[in-house]
Amino acid sequence: MKRLNGLGEVPLDWPASAVSIGKFDGVHAGHRAIIAEMKLLAERDELATAVVTFDRHPLSLLSPGDCPPALVSLDQKLELLAASGIDATLVLEFDSALSSLPAEEFISRILVDAMHAKHVLVGKDFRFGARGAGDSQLLTSLGATYGYETHRIDDVGPDNEQRVSSTGIRRLLADGDVHAARDQLGHVPTVRGVVVHGAARGRELGFPTANLSTESEGLIPADGVYAGWLTDAGVRYPAAISVGNNPTFEGVPHKQVEAYVLDEDIDLYGHVVEVSFVERIRGMVAFTGIDPLIRQIADDVDRVRAILT
Repeated sequence: MKRLNGLGEVPLDWPASAVSIGKFDGVHAGHRAIIAEMKLLAERDELATAVVTFDRHPLSLLSPGDCPPALVSLDQKLELLAASGIDATLVLEFDSALSSLPAEEFISRILVDAMHAKHVLVGKDFRFGARGAGDSQLLTSLGATYGYETHRIDDVGPDNEQRVSSTGIRRLLADGDVHAARDQLGHVPTVRGVVVHGAARGRELGFPTANLSTESEGLIPADGVYAGWLTDAGVRYPAAISVGNNPTFEGVPHKQVEAYVLDEDIDLYGHVVEVSFVERIRGMVAFTGIDPLIRQIADDVDRVRAILT
């Protein structure tokens, strides 16, 4: 997949395309339904496939106090889009100039002149252009003028039971329901970050952990203990993962992610790793002493092993 950073990187000879526009936060099942339809249209009409998205959530500029946390970082989003098999993603910087671009000019400059759109696919509620004036109806009404066809893709849900949305997935992660979040995402919730030195309490307890930097990418789920995976340089290891401030000890930062790799003692300091959450085992609790904590961790590890095997 080609990553095009702004209109200046779109080749002048970019081919006629099927194009989808949106935030694509999480690249969840709803987004994947749009991409699947886009690929079918492109194959039928011998077109390229492209996604037009933004480098940040528009609300981070328009209304920062209302801006939700991102499910994935921009790099994670682009990796997920690349894995979907599309030809290119155009990443637009969402700045004051783009936010004030009239909706029809957005269509003419970006979709038509740059991407040579023949099919434009959007979700049910997608809006664009200055003051959100653009929607699927405007796209449809201008299609004949600019030579493209608009496709509005209806909401998608697991087993058609409920709508999939980035907002709903954030709620599931806030509740620690990573299993349901995985169903709606279509991939395992994952955070990525540099392994940093911690207080070494895990090693003292017999369970050395890889501690992720607080600057990790991806939305961290609710406090608790999870079964999951740690991936380093393409190698995946089963892991027991702790999220939270470890209330048994004082002075631990909130939302610390620690992963104990089962049956391996590997030096991960300074490595960029991914930690993926498969299932929540329990909430975070304070223990009255070290011995009860060690017994609980040993039980957690046994449960993690059973889940992952």
